[in-house]
Amino acid sequence: MVIALSKSRRILTEKLPASLRGWFGVIWPFLALLSLFYGALIGVRNLFFRFRIFRSNRLLVPVISIGNLTTGGTGKTPCAEFVARHLRQLGLRVAIISRGYGAVSGNKNDETRVLEQNLPDVPLLEGADRTAMGQIAIDQLETEVILLDDGMQHRTLARNLEIVLLDATDPFGGGWLLPAGLLREPKSALRRGHAILLTNSDQVEPTVLDQLHKKVAQMAPKAVIAHAIHEPKNWMDANLPGVDLQLTERPFGPVAIVCGIGNPEGFARTLEQLGLKVTHQRRFPDHHEYSLADIKELEAWAKNLPEGTWLATTQKDMVKLQVAQLGGRQLLALKIGFKLTIGRDRFLALIESKGLGGSDYVKELAPAPLRPELALDVPHWDKKVPTLNPQTLSATGAQ
Repeated sequence: MVIALSKSRRILTEKLPASLRGWFGVIWPFLALLSLFYGALIGVRNLFFRFRIFRSNRLLVPVISIGNLTTGGTGKTPCAEFVARHLRQLGLRVAIISRGYGAVSGNKNDETRVLEQNLPDVPLLEGADRTAMGQIAIDQLETEVILLDDGMQHRTLARNLEIVLLDATDPFGGGWLLPAGLLREPKSALRRGHAILLTNSDQVEPTVLDQLHKKVAQMAPKAVIAHAIHEPKNWMDANLPGVDLQLTERPFGPVAIVCGIGNPEGFARTLEQLGLKVTHQRRFPDHHEYSLADIKELEAWAKNLPEGTWLATTQKDMVKLQVAQLGGRQLLALKIGFKLTIGRDRFLALIESKGLGGSDYVKELAPAPLRPELALDVPHWDKKVPTLNPQTLSATGAQ
């Protein structure tokens, strides 16, 4: 028995020690047994929440959860940015809270650092106790709406709206729960979703996408289903902080990829759709924190690339690499936007109604939108974002 989808197998093998990766086919049956045990535990946990043996904490402001069923890249960070921008344009004070998965040495994780770059007026709080983080956002930052990043499995915090992302290229992670597949919950958990977004919808055949849409509609008949793509917006150059380069403002010639993301194949396809010829790739596991040894290894790798080759990475990797070139070759990061191609109006209407506590909620909180120049550019509503003490979960520095 093998996992049908190569993407699932690639992600799983990356999680194994290097010495065991060649033995994946032999190890997988044992992982399948562990998957059955894990599924039983998840099933009991979900039943406990369903019958309120385990209870969820409810905050006094609307909570919108953005999550997924699988590990790997489904585009939660661009989606969180998209939703936060829309809420800000409605005149609402938004905060994003997350677990901070992948953060090391007290630093914020890569996704949070990307959001801080792209949303300078939206506070981002990390912590294991997301209920406490949410309460801090309300009490000390006067937050009106909370976005719960990667929140589908964090059921101890109640939410008004559950947004679930499925990667159209591998929606169910090989069909198996962890550790044999990529599913974090059974596919039946889709029924909890109020909105289901099929991401990377431009990277599968239309017939395949149509079949997936129908399948999801059968599994979650009450959910709003929308299609999304990750649309290239511009290039970023570490030598030009704060300057967005046009998509045509990049070197000519072949390109080599450096990335540590959940869906490197999708990144390569995006570059090829821009008319670039991808000749070499250096991949790292998702959320990889680059060390000095990694940089030195990449320097040597880049120096040996064919003449005329330049380097491309993701914004998520750029915030961790913190270099403008490798091996004397220019390094640019591609900035990605989140675009809904089907179901946009229904999805946004859902955010403005159920996600915000009722159809009149937005009108009550924001009788008039912020002026365009204030909607996204005023840092933290003229308030300083507090520094959180991870020991006490208290905030300092707010005004």
